[in-house]
Amino acid sequence: MQVDRSTVRYQSKRPDDRDLHEEIKLVAKERRRFGYRRIQVMLERKGIFMNHKKLRRIYAEEKLQVRRRGGRKRALGTRKPMVLPNGQNQRGALILLTTLSRMGAGFAS
Repeated sequence: MQVDRSTVRYQSKRPDDRDLHEEIKLVAKERRRFGYRRIQVMLERKGIFMNHKKLRRIYAEEKLQVRRRGGRKRALGTRKPMVLPNGQNQRGALILLTTLSRMGAGFAS
């Protein structure tokens, strides 16, 4: 096996951030629509200051991405063409209703 000894013997010097993980999760649970930048502001208000890169790393490790909202709802299927009135007084009633609605007036049935 040809691997450098320095690679095999590497010991991470990163301090344990369990308390930071818990605090970030707590703020993210309270404010679900907050991203990592807004969470940093909330942590600073609590007196916890940290580098934005470290916060973003922890935010990603805990999978705290903001949920995407649903898109625009579109009509399903094909639309039917408007039926033209073919009887007596039907066209006049349609014109009356459109005129009343444009004026903003309602009608009593």
